[in-house]
Amino acid sequence: MFGSNKIKAKFIFEILGKPPEHIKNALEEFINKLGENKGLEITSRKVHEPKPLEDKNAKDLFTTFAEVEIKADNLNTVFAIVLNMLPAHVEIIEPEEIKLNNFDLSFVLSDLSVKLHKYDEIAKISLLERNKLLGIIKELEQKVQDLDSGNNKDKKEKVKKKKKR
Repeated sequence: MFGSNKIKAKFIFEILGKPPEHIKNALEEFINKLGENKGLEITSRKVHEPKPLEDKNAKDLFTTFAEVEIKADNLNTVFAIVLNMLPAHVEIIEPEEIKLNNFDLSFVLSDLSVKLHKYDEIAKISLLERNKLLGIIKELEQKVQDLDSGNNKDKKEKVKKKKKR
C-alpha cells in the first residue's frame, strides 16, 4: 500500500510515572516492541533521562521521552504506529512527496474511524458509570444526613428528659 518507496520518519514518545528508572526501562521496552513490527527498521533511538515533573500537584512523578527514527516499507506502517502507539510527535522525513490513491487513503481513514469510535464508546461508558456513581454518592450523603438529623433529634429528646428531672 501507499507506493513502493520506503518512508523515513521520526517519532517522539513520552512517558510519565515513577520511579524514574522504571519509566526509562518501560520506554526502552516500548521502543523494542516497536522495532518488532514487520516492515519497519529502527535507524536511531535516543531515550532521555527522566526528570521530575514540575507540577506541584504531581509529587514524585517523573517524565521522559524518546526520539526514534524509523524506515518503514510503506506509509500504512507509519499510520499503524500513529494509531496504535500514540506518539507525541510525528515527522515524515522522506520522501518529500507522497502519492496516494483513493483506495489506500480510504483504508487508513476507515482504521482511524474505527479507533475513534472505540474511544467514543469508552468515553460514553465512563460518563454513564460516573453518573451512576454520583447518584450512589448522593443517596449515601442523604442517608448520612438523615442519620445525623435522627441522632440530633434523639440527643435533643434526651436533653429535654434530663432537664425535666
